[in-house]
Amino acid sequence: MNAPAIATRATWLEARKALFEKERAMTHQLEALHAERRRLPWVRIDKRYTFQGPEGTLDLDDLFGRQQQLAIYHFMLTPGSHHVCPGCSFLMDHVDAARRHFEHADLAFAAVSRASIERIEEVRQRMGWTFPWVSSGESDFNYDFGVSFTEADRAAGRASYNYGLASISSSPDMFGISIFAKDDDGNIFHTYSTYHRGVELLAGAFNWLDLTPKGRNEGDGTMSWVRLHDEYED
Repeated sequence: MNAPAIATRATWLEARKALFEKERAMTHQLEALHAERRRLPWVRIDKRYTFQGPEGTLDLDDLFGRQQQLAIYHFMLTPGSHHVCPGCSFLMDHVDAARRHFEHADLAFAAVSRASIERIEEVRQRMGWTFPWVSSGESDFNYDFGVSFTEADRAAGRASYNYGLASISSSPDMFGISIFAKDDDGNIFHTYSTYHRGVELLAGAFNWLDLTPKGRNEGDGTMSWVRLHDEYED
């Protein structure tokens, strides 16, 4: 850590108040952005998507449970791969505690991956997660929502990710979040998706680290210290 400037309490307070005004302004900007997000138009989902869960086949509607809103995390777990994405796992470590609250605010949650449900259950049990996690391996869900790419599209440079900001050539799967809503007649709509750094909004550990002198402590690269939570060397 670089040596900090040392100041009197009075000098520190002056600098802190100046930063506080910037923080207040950013808070108001974020509130306006959140409101604008809520005003986005919706797209009706007319295509049927099926998923495999531990108890059998599910539709998208089943993932809502009793709620009218659904958050999906597109978890990078590729069929046939033994790799478990540390970044996705880091984010999912936040979910079980949070969903105890947001399920009372009319929001359901599920993770979705293309891997088999047997592989998903193996990882879920290893990590101690209890949230719903289903396989979309037999449907177009991941492809339609911009997180999976065919080998042909990757070879031809057509694998567009994050609204065209990235072209994927090596990985068949990426990560992201998609939000869905259901009206009183049971119709389902896609309301929002975000990818790449957009998912940082849900990484509470980052928000804590951002308050500290070392920040995210990524001296060796982005998320360089992040591991699966059972792989840290204590």
